[in-house]
Amino acid sequence: MKKFTQQQIIDAMGQSGLVPLFTHDDATLAQEVIEAAYKGGVRVFEFTNRRPNSFEVFQSALKYFEKYPDLMLGIGTVMDAATTRKFIDAGAHFIISPILKPEMAAVCREHNMLWIPGCATLTEIVTAKELGAGVIKVFPGSVLGPGFVSAITPVVPDLKLMITGGVEPTEANMSAWLQAGAMCVGLGSQLFTKDIIAGRNWAQLEQQVAAALGIIRKIRQR
Repeated sequence: MKKFTQQQIIDAMGQSGLVPLFTHDDATLAQEVIEAAYKGGVRVFEFTNRRPNSFEVFQSALKYFEKYPDLMLGIGTVMDAATTRKFIDAGAHFIISPILKPEMAAVCREHNMLWIPGCATLTEIVTAKELGAGVIKVFPGSVLGPGFVSAITPVVPDLKLMITGGVEPTEANMSAWLQAGAMCVGLGSQLFTKDIIAGRNWAQLEQQVAAALGIIRKIRQR
């Protein structure tokens, strides 16, 4: 079973600036999607726990991707301590939640696991940091906006923020977030469009992922 330190995952997230998120109840399709993203240049991927069989699909993905020693596969939409423990035991490389729940922090601390809680206020963000969150997910991004990020980063230095919810794979949108102070963005349905998934057009998905990573590199070179 692959193991990564928290710092290795944080570094990889910061380096690429992009963490795709996806879920599906078909294990083979999920593997094909993650593989296309990997081939496009992604090294940190969030599979979300939103289907009745997400645990089984995630387990099969972990096994399948043993062949890529540098692919970091985490689980998202985790809401409580018991589920956190279950996915850590299964081999998840990091835990992401749309909420801030201290009981999850305790389990992640116990297993030296990167915990990325979702926060929507400065109080939640500071609390998450105090509880040991290595990265904090700003969610929902589309509601809070880049102005929220640029307002809070001077108040709490050294924040590592991942923006999720409504991020678009365009230069204008990703530039607004990254220049506001975000470390990375999470992209879901904007990247994994219904047409691509329905047609299993993995070559196009690979190109879209590579294009999004290219836009982020371009933004950072300014």
